[in-house]
Amino acid sequence: MPLPKDFIWGVATASYQIEGAWNEDGKGPSIWDTYTHWRNTPVHNHENGDVACDHYHRMKEDVALMKRIGVKAYRFSISWPRVIPDGTGDINQAGIQFYSDLVDELIKNNIEPLVTIYHWDMPQAVFERGGWLNPESIGWFENYTKVVIDTLSDRVSYWFTFNEPQIFLGLGCYMGTHAPFMKYSDRDLFRMSKNVMLAHGTAVNTIRKYAKKVPKISYAPTGPSFIPENSSPEAIEKARSQTFAFDEFGYMLSNSFWSDPIILGRWPEGAKEFFGEDFVDFTADEWKIVTAPLDFYGMNIYAAMRDISKLSAAEGNAALSGEPLTALKWSITPDVLYWSSKFMYERYGLPIMITENGCACTDSVHLDGKVHDPQRIDFLKRYIRAFYKAGEDGVPLIGYTHWSFMDNFEWADGYDPRFGLVYVNYQTQERILKDSAYWYKEVIETNGESLWN
Repeated sequence: MPLPKDFIWGVATASYQIEGAWNEDGKGPSIWDTYTHWRNTPVHNHENGDVACDHYHRMKEDVALMKRIGVKAYRFSISWPRVIPDGTGDINQAGIQFYSDLVDELIKNNIEPLVTIYHWDMPQAVFERGGWLNPESIGWFENYTKVVIDTLSDRVSYWFTFNEPQIFLGLGCYMGTHAPFMKYSDRDLFRMSKNVMLAHGTAVNTIRKYAKKVPKISYAPTGPSFIPENSSPEAIEKARSQTFAFDEFGYMLSNSFWSDPIILGRWPEGAKEFFGEDFVDFTADEWKIVTAPLDFYGMNIYAAMRDISKLSAAEGNAALSGEPLTALKWSITPDVLYWSSKFMYERYGLPIMITENGCACTDSVHLDGKVHDPQRIDFLKRYIRAFYKAGEDGVPLIGYTHWSFMDNFEWADGYDPRFGLVYVNYQTQERILKDSAYWYKEVIETNGESLWN
C-alpha cells in the first residue's frame, strides 16, 4: 500500500538550537541563554546558542536549501522571549515579524509551515516568577499563544503546543541535566505537570477559537518505546505494557503520564498511589480543558528502550556487545517506528506523524569538498521502511519529519553531535548539503518508493 499522496515529508529544528541572535532586536533572555552562560554550566565544552547556526540572519538562505532538498514541510519553533521578552506584557514586534517573514518565505517556496509554540526556551522572567510551578503560567502561555495565532494563523494550519514535556520537565527539573539544571521534589513536579497539561489544553482551545485557517493541532511527546523480543503474543504484550508503564524509567519521562490525561482523560495506573497525599486531581472543568481534542498524534522517536531486566551482569550484559550505535551511543533499532506507531495508535486512536527522527553521526567535509554520510542514509532507510510497514498494517500515517534540517546546538551535548541533512561549519557558517540530503530529496520525489531501491 503506497503512502497517501498528501503524505508530509518534512524537516525540523528548534529556535534556540539554530537562531542565534540571542540578545538582538529586543529579544529577552531564555533559561537556556541564562544557564549556558554560567561558569559551571554542565553543557559540553561550555558551549551555548548565542550564535548557533545564525539562522536569524540567514533565514532566506536556509529556506532556499530546504527548497533544494524538496521538503514539503518545515517544523520550527517560536522563541517565546523573542516574541514577548518578559514572557508577559509588551510584544516585541521585530521578534514576531521574524517568524511572519519566515512563514512568508516558506509559502513562497511551497513549503508547509508546522509551528511548535514551545520548544523549551522559557523566558527567564517567567522562570523567575515560578515558571511552570506558578499556576499563572497557564494564562501567560495562553496570552503568548494568542499573539502567535493572531499573527501567523492566516497562513499556518499545523500547530504543536509543546515539544517533549517529558524532556523539558524530565531533564530540566527532574534529572537536572537540561536548563534550568535543577531537581524539584515529586510534589512540585506533579504540580508543574498539571500546569503544563492545563496550558496545553488552554492553548488548543485558543488556537481553535482564534485561528484564521482551519487548524490541525497536536503536541510532540517522546517517551520510552519498547519492541518485542520475538513475535509471540506474550512478547508483544510485554513490550506494549512496558511502553505505557507509569514509572518504568521515571514517571516524568513516561508516555502514559503525559498522554493518558491529555487524550484519554484519566491518570495512568499507579499515578495516584505514587503521589499519595500530594495527588490532587483535576476538577471536572479542568479535565475539559486538558482533554481538548487533538487532530493527530506527534511522536519524537529515535531508539527503542531495552528491557532493564536484561541489563544486569547476572543476566548476561554481553548480549549487547558491539551493537550498532549512533555517535551519541543511542541504539539503532529501526523496528521502533513500527511498534511505537502501532502501540500509540491502538491506545490513543489518532493518526500518527513522526515529528522527530534521525541520528547523530561523526560527519566531516571530505577531500572532495562533500559530506558523505552513508550511515545516516542506511539508518533512515531502515526506520522509514518500518514506519511504512505500520501503515500497511492499518496505522493511519500523516507524515515524517526528519531531525534535523541542519546540524545545530544539541542542548547539553553542545555542537559535537551532528543530526543534520545540511552540514554547518560553525566557524564560517558555511552550509553543505550532505549525501543524505540528496537521498532524502529522491525519497520525497517518489513519495517513499525509492526506499526499496
